[in-house]
Amino acid sequence: MTVGLVAIGRNEGERLKRCLRSARAQVDALVYVDSGSSDDSVAFARSLGVHVVELDKETPFTAGRARNEGARRLREVMKDAEFVQFVDGDCELDAGWIAQGLRELRERPRAVLVCGRRRERFPEASVYNRLCDNEWNTPIGQAAACGGDFLVRLAAFEQVNGFVPDLIAGEEPDLCFRLRQAGHEIWRVDAEMTLHDAAMTEFSQWWTRNLRSGHASAEAWARRGSWAERHLLKDIVSNVVWSLPLAWPVWPMLFMRVYQRSKDPMHAAFIVLGKLPHSQGQLKFWLDRARGAGSQIIEYK
Repeated sequence: MTVGLVAIGRNEGERLKRCLRSARAQVDALVYVDSGSSDDSVAFARSLGVHVVELDKETPFTAGRARNEGARRLREVMKDAEFVQFVDGDCELDAGWIAQGLRELRERPRAVLVCGRRRERFPEASVYNRLCDNEWNTPIGQAAACGGDFLVRLAAFEQVNGFVPDLIAGEEPDLCFRLRQAGHEIWRVDAEMTLHDAAMTEFSQWWTRNLRSGHASAEAWARRGSWAERHLLKDIVSNVVWSLPLAWPVWPMLFMRVYQRSKDPMHAAFIVLGKLPHSQGQLKFWLDRARGAGSQIIEYK
């Protein structure tokens, strides 16, 4: 089996160095796609013999666009590539992940995409990092979507034309939706996959990240809203309703409902508070759409 890796990033510094070094012994070819870094990311990648793609700055940067360009370069340098591991430049690949991921795909002929456990490198550094670590711990088994790190059959990725390049967020659930529509399966398996460095230490970063998530939900519904994706509408309506001032007096009821499921008071509190930036992100999308303005990338770090 031939497998390549596509890493994307901008100004990731030491995080990118850990990322690329962790992958060298596990894959047959590495591609790094850079979105306008001003640090030594490009030079370092080239020093390792990594194939580098520098994105044209005249076209807006998105993760989907970067991954598509990386997959195209991988196909050019390794025409017989069967699998591609996508990874964000702030993540380090677990030493046993690629072998485990390939085994999982061999055992499931209908599966075209697998992901494992992404963990935060420094969950103790801030409450926001800890929230991220909890967020990555999704259920094991067949899944509807994945995050930014995953192993996929390259032919299936190409079959659905990869990522939508102008999505500023939520590009992975969109890809998984189209893969599932094509009759394929997505699996989350019980294996260590990556260490992620969110580097979130400020409340404003957490707020912006949730605003981006709300924007992604609204755009996803606008692009592919249907009965099959009705959970998107449910989330959108929930964010709007619970963010209204009239609902604030009953936030304790929502807190208790979330707490009963998670048994984590911090998690429950931030889920409730997160209704506000999620709604703000949704509103931003609809206002931009009404004005005919294109979406601009939203970064929290």
